[in-house]
Amino acid sequence: MTGFDIAVIALVVLVILVLFAGVKTVPQGYLYTIERFGRYTRTLQPGLNVITPFIERIGAKMNIMEQVLAVPTQEVITKDNASVSADAVAFFQVLNPAQAAYQVSNLEVAVLNLTMTNIRSVMGSMDLDELLSNREVINEKLLRVVDDAVGPWGIKVTRVEIKDIQPPKDLVDAMARQMKAEREKRAQVLEAEGSRNAQILRAEGAKQAAILQAEGEREAAFRDAEARERLAEAEAKATRMVSEAIAAGDVQAINYFVAQKYTEALGSIGRANNAKIVLMPMEASSLIGSLGGIGAIAKEVFGNGPASPSTPAPQRGTGARSTPSVRPQASQQPEATTIVVPAPGTATDEG
Repeated sequence: MTGFDIAVIALVVLVILVLFAGVKTVPQGYLYTIERFGRYTRTLQPGLNVITPFIERIGAKMNIMEQVLAVPTQEVITKDNASVSADAVAFFQVLNPAQAAYQVSNLEVAVLNLTMTNIRSVMGSMDLDELLSNREVINEKLLRVVDDAVGPWGIKVTRVEIKDIQPPKDLVDAMARQMKAEREKRAQVLEAEGSRNAQILRAEGAKQAAILQAEGEREAAFRDAEARERLAEAEAKATRMVSEAIAAGDVQAINYFVAQKYTEALGSIGRANNAKIVLMPMEASSLIGSLGGIGAIAKEVFGNGPASPSTPAPQRGTGARSTPSVRPQASQQPEATTIVVPAPGTATDEG
């Protein structure tokens, strides 16, 4: 092999090395910065790229995909001097590879520390109750503050989320007792309101019942008075008719009127529960004679002409009295009642 052949082989090898040094492949999701003699010149996009060998070189390989950064747990003092432990998670994305590569050193550490300090600042400006109940407000404040701070670095913080907030155990116990007391208070208030409403409803019901009862009693009294008035009118009319009959010379009307009252009195005596034997005086036998007058009036009313009494009038004698016993049947009276009546027309024996 001559010297010319060796030179040609060396030249070919050099060309191959230059090609490998000048052709660069950038994967999807990454951006490469190019430095010429140590100075940034341009950014390589994903795909096949060509650079000047031995003059330009790759400076930084920046991941432009959204990245997750876990924020470790740290102690935070709230506005009301309560100590809590909180951790979070942050999401960021590189938008400008040159700024991210040359404006800050160790990008992830810088974002992590910036997020932690802002968590302490935001949460420390809030009370404990507000801190535990307003996580969305905390996340929004953290996102705004951190994103404004990392803007010059060419990155975008897309989200900051508080994962967990842990108050001390004694504080948790105190909050549990407070919550229990508050719930018991609300339960007592609701129970008192329910009792008050029930008493009001019962009072209104009693009031309506009393009003309805009074109206019922008034209506009953009105109807009773009306009934008594009608009865008095009927009695007055009956008395007037009897008086007119007597004035006309019909003495049988008197017998009818007296016999009616005697009959009602006798019925009342016979219906008494404690009546076993009823002894009637001699004068009560005139009731039987009055019955004849009732029959005569009935015949005159129905046009049968005057009728003689079917039963002779009782007469008083001087002989011994005969006292027959009349017992009602069992179907008429629940208890046997004996009525002793002197027989009409019986002479009274003396001695």
